[in-house]
Amino acid sequence: MLMPKRVKWRKVQRGRMSGPAKAGRTVAFGEYGLATTECAWVTARQIEAARRAMTHSLKRGGKVWIRVFPDKPITKKPAETRMGSGKGAPDQWVAVVKPGRILFEVAGIDKKEAMEAFRLASMKLPVNTVTLERPAGLGEIIFGKKFLAKVASGAPLEEAPVATGAAPKEPELVKPVKPAKEDEA
Repeated sequence: MLMPKRVKWRKVQRGRMSGPAKAGRTVAFGEYGLATTECAWVTARQIEAARRAMTHSLKRGGKVWIRVFPDKPITKKPAETRMGSGKGAPDQWVAVVKPGRILFEVAGIDKKEAMEAFRLASMKLPVNTVTLERPAGLGEIIFGKKFLAKVASGAPLEEAPVATGAAPKEPELVKPVKPAKEDEA
């Protein structure tokens, strides 16, 4: 399982998970990415289970990137221990993920296989996820607050988010239809 070789501090405080992810929001390495839409602690066991589900589904084809690393130690006190006497011993390692963070990326496979692999991986994770695709020619997807609000509302994700530098879509020139007036006479 994933864990750091060495850390500066053996035990850390819990911290906060509010707000969107500041980094790791773009599909950088592969063609498709699995992004989270919620805040959570993802344990090393959950990351490994998701990775194994993906590689099993891909039948060792394509390439998989893991974009999160569990570097936060979580402590736990032994069962049936009295209160006090300090913080517990380190028990597991977690990665703190925020909305918009890319968890996994894949390349070298078609879209159908990638969606199935991400579906199986998302069942092993404690967060809701969305699948992203790197648009041809643009190089990256911007995963911002408006896109997260759209995902949270349950709107369809057919239109990809507009990347910076891309021209906005022009409105269609359609004349509004006026309702027919009824004669009162």
